[in-house]
Amino acid sequence: MTRNIQLRISLKEAEQTGILAQKIAQHLGIEVPDFDYKVLRKSIDARKPTVYFNYKLAVYVNEPVPKDNQYTFDYQDVSNAKPIHIIGFGPAGMWAALRCLELGFKPIVVERGKEVRARRRDLKAINRDHFVDPDSNYCFGEGGAGTYSDGKLYTRSLKRGDVRRVFESLVYHGATNQIVVDAHPHIGTNKLPKIVQNIRETILQYGGEVHFNTKVTDFIIHDNRLKSIVLNNSIEMDTERTILATGHSARDIFHLLNDKGILLKAKSFAMGVRVEHPQQIIDSIQYHCTGSRNNLLPAAAYSLVQQVKGRGVYSFCMCPGGFIVPAATGPGEVVVNGMSPSKRNNLYANSGIVVEINAETDLQNYEQYGVLKALQFQKDLERLAFTSGGRSQTAPGQRLTDFVEGRVSNDLNPTSYQPGLRSAPLHSLLPKLIGGRLRQGFKAYGKKMHGYYTTEANIVGVESRTSSPINIPRNEHLEHPEIKGLFPCGEGGGYAGGIVSAAMDGERCAEAAAIGL
Repeated sequence: MTRNIQLRISLKEAEQTGILAQKIAQHLGIEVPDFDYKVLRKSIDARKPTVYFNYKLAVYVNEPVPKDNQYTFDYQDVSNAKPIHIIGFGPAGMWAALRCLELGFKPIVVERGKEVRARRRDLKAINRDHFVDPDSNYCFGEGGAGTYSDGKLYTRSLKRGDVRRVFESLVYHGATNQIVVDAHPHIGTNKLPKIVQNIRETILQYGGEVHFNTKVTDFIIHDNRLKSIVLNNSIEMDTERTILATGHSARDIFHLLNDKGILLKAKSFAMGVRVEHPQQIIDSIQYHCTGSRNNLLPAAAYSLVQQVKGRGVYSFCMCPGGFIVPAATGPGEVVVNGMSPSKRNNLYANSGIVVEINAETDLQNYEQYGVLKALQFQKDLERLAFTSGGRSQTAPGQRLTDFVEGRVSNDLNPTSYQPGLRSAPLHSLLPKLIGGRLRQGFKAYGKKMHGYYTTEANIVGVESRTSSPINIPRNEHLEHPEIKGLFPCGEGGGYAGGIVSAAMDGERCAEAAAIGL
């Protein structure tokens, strides 16, 4: 007999050994040795002073617990199969390639950056030497921006594909099965590189190809059909179906498409700053505690949103127990992002706090850039951060309270950002469209979370790569409406917002590209 039940256990109760089994026995009126169980879902409710763990459980009475995985992945030998070309090896490109293996087509992946382990040297160069390699950084290389990230797997895109399937694919390639259970799962920046490497090895094992240090520099189009792609300005590769999964920061691809007259659209997005608090402050607010949190509780997270002058001001990519990293993709710009290790045991919590930018109404001064106007606005803010930070990867920073109250910070709090911070008057440097709304948003957050608005927090600029400022259109068949054989995909096309949604879109594009091939 199998029973699905839900239990709610207080933090104090959770400290007792074997409490789940005891609660199940009480709930079902049976003896503890007579059953086994599996946790299907686990979440934390900390809205009130008493913190609770919520469990959804499957209880098996007089029968064995079934295997955890619901899916099998039937990868085929595609060594001699018809090819589907994939540009970019981030989450969208990786899962497009994996789906090709299942469908019996040969994925040929080209990636401008390096394989995952070689990327580490270039990341070290950014943090230590302030040198940014335009083709190998926190955004470009094997696994894309997702590899050296927090690895958050939470998504609202539940209607775009099978989220559980993506989770189990990650488990198949080395992730812990806990991601299937947690309400807000994440993997951790320390564990993602090995998983990404395992995905590549699966693709190669079954006959696919992955080419690193291979940059697309031109598209050859005849009669409105993509006939071939040019690699590294010298090699022309014929193609019949191409999935374009280059991510939200491949500006050269946007410019190339625009220069060739391929239909693009300006897309609304969001920009702002990173805010960094001592993790202990966020723990004390969220868990209603003083001092250190109970060791059964993870580093606390938060999610905030406030409407200010008709635009949303909201938290983005919140990283408890994490650190801020330099995410620039070229010289002359400063971009910050956040991530956490699997244990989320860093001393600081950081989050993007960003303002919605409406590409149609907010960028009147950029109309001369046409569909690239949002991209140019993004560039200008990153150059501003570079200049005000000292013309290196040192980022401009300000104490949170000084930013809101319009004061220059005489000094800054300690930070997790390795290249370092330089005090700058971000309250006057940021465009009013962003800065004014951020200041009001932070005031509102301080009322929602007592203790959040504090002199112990820094803001760090700029958080500008939340999503693509460009949309590459596609029709109901996921194909570009004017260019046959081109399938815009993932975050770069404007169709995803994170690892899971990008992976699901990659699978869908592979299925679409395979039709009739």
